[in-house]
Amino acid sequence: MTEENRTYITHLKVTDVPWHRLTTAYGRGTDFPAHLTVLEQMRDLASVKESLYELTTNMEHQSTLWHATPFGMVFLSRILEKALADSGQNPAAHFLAGELLDFFSCILQCFHDGDEMEHAEALPLFSDLLKEEYLWSEEYDEEEDEMRYEEDEVFPDDLFYSFYYYSWQAVLAYRDILEQVSEEFAGPAAAVLKLL
Repeated sequence: MTEENRTYITHLKVTDVPWHRLTTAYGRGTDFPAHLTVLEQMRDLASVKESLYELTTNMEHQSTLWHATPFGMVFLSRILEKALADSGQNPAAHFLAGELLDFFSCILQCFHDGDEMEHAEALPLFSDLLKEEYLWSEEYDEEEDEMRYEEDEVFPDDLFYSFYYYSWQAVLAYRDILEQVSEEFAGPAAAVLKLL
């Protein structure tokens, strides 16, 4: 990982990301900041489960990753660190830590599956994913989005592969979190580490 990408990943703020212009499995990532906040606060199990479901189903669908996925993985990696730290005294954090580790394994498996196929080179920088030419329109129009999906090359090859590559890089940047987990989460953390 380049130092530039590592710095970008570790300094990125939720507000730096134009979520409403990034694709997900079921539309756009407009609601990602709200769901990430719920997960970060870990106040109650019901809201954590609901937000986790909304994020994970929009970030991965049938092994396909989306434009919002690598950005989501940056923040989920940070949330995992907090969940692991609080898991002993907070049931919502305990639940979240286990679920996130499983989800990370799923995302990394998608990366490896994609990586084994013929693919374009990833964009040189994580920040390249937010170049204007790759972002969808400022205003959400479901019909317009559907028309765009019908185009032959809805995502350029290098951009599409970057959804996978930078999702992996986002977890890789926080590798040390996975190496310091408690005994209870050692198994799932080891599974994630193996895929890194």
